[in-house]
Formats: sequence, C-alpha cells, structure tokens
Amino acid sequence: MTNQTLARLRGLRLNGMADALNLQREQPGTYEELGFEERLALLIDQEDADRSNKRLARLLRAARFKLAATLEDIDYEQPRGITKAQMATLVTCDWLNRKQNLLITGPCGTGKSWLGCAFGHGACLKGYSVRYFRTSRLLEAMTIGHGDGSYTKQLKQLAKVDLLILDDWGLEPLTQSQRNDLLEIMDDRHNQSSTIVTSQLPVSKWHDSIGDATLADAILDRLTHNAHRLKLKGESMRKIRAKLEEREHSG
Repeated sequence: MTNQTLARLRGLRLNGMADALNLQREQPGTYEELGFEERLALLIDQEDADRSNKRLARLLRAARFKLAATLEDIDYEQPRGITKAQMATLVTCDWLNRKQNLLITGPCGTGKSWLGCAFGHGACLKGYSVRYFRTSRLLEAMTIGHGDGSYTKQLKQLAKVDLLILDDWGLEPLTQSQRNDLLEIMDDRHNQSSTIVTSQLPVSKWHDSIGDATLADAILDRLTHNAHRLKLKGESMRKIRAKLEEREHSG
C-alpha cells in the first residue's frame, strides 16, 4: 500500500511529500509516537519546502547572474561609501514592492556589479523574478531582434521581469536605435517593476552619455525620479584583495 501511495504522490508531482513519507517509513522509531495529523503536517511542510527550493533554483538559473554574490556577504570593512545603516533600508527589498529603482555608481573595481548581483540574489530569495544583463549585450540582442522579428517578444519578456539589472551602463556610445530601445524598455517598466543600473559614470553625466537630449530626458525621467542611489568610492576591491593575498603569501 505504501509503495502505491508513493507512486501516486510522485505521479501527482508531490515529490516532497513522497520523500517525507519514505523517510517516515524508513525510520519508524522516530515518528511512531506522532499522531496522524502531526505526521501529515510533516509531509506538507516537506512538500512546501521542496517547492520553495525548486522555485528558488529556477529563479536563480533564469537570472543568469554574472557573479555569485549575496547580501549577507557585503564587505563593510573597506571604506567604499556604504554603511550598514544605509543598506538596512535596501536589503529588505521593500523598494521592489514599491516598484522603485536602484542606481549604483562608482569607480572601476569598487564592487558595483557584485552589489547588483547580491541585490538580485536577495530578490530571488523573496520570490521575485530577476534578469541580469551587461547593458551593451542587451542592446546588441535588441538590435538583432529588430532584424529577426524577435524584438516585440524581447520587450514583453523584459517587461515581465520583476527586477532587471543593467550592468556597466554608459561605457559605450549609443546608436539612435539603441536609444529608442532603452526608452521602450524603461517606459514599459516605469511604475510597474524595478531596475538596477550600475555605472562608472555619475548619474549627472548619464544625460550626456545617452547622446540625444530629448530621448535622454525621457529615459532618465522614468529611471531616476523614484530611484535609490548608492555612490561607491575608494580603491578597487580587486587591488585590495590582491594586496591582502600578497601579504598572506609573503607572511
């Protein structure tokens, strides 16, 4: 009877319950003093945990993060212009509920991409869908989409993502088509979802970097007016780590 029940649970895709039931069968001494409802509750708890873990794994795969980073591992020891008090309001991800944006700027190597991925990972933990892109590669993909007919589909997919991460914003000149594409993306997401942008350029220089005053006004109005800002500073974290490793080896 138990084997039939296990088979039916798996057939119904209740694999967490099936695993928990099998565990109860293999370790009868552990569970024999529990009543029916308590044992059933354990099965349900395991099914819920199994589904949550699988959903998180799907969200992390779909995000395609550049770096494995978590909010718990943020380094506050190095003077980068961020504090625990400042981050406390952001790590809750309440700004995602409010459909607000996050702009992370600072010199090369100060951890902008890492922080962007860490916030993305935190969003996945809370059940939000996330997608990471290097800005230039996203715009290249959109250009290809104009030619192969996938452009509209790409826009719809981007609009559905709860958190879009655009890394290395403003490193390369934009074409007129790319400016138009950015406006379409930002217009679809405005007040509907959140976007993280990382850039070596300060926000004050983004307008000039876009290259068209009218489109720049429209893009930045949608992106910056409801945005939180992190301005990183200091020495490159890569250089700092290299120095620490050199000291360890020399010591």
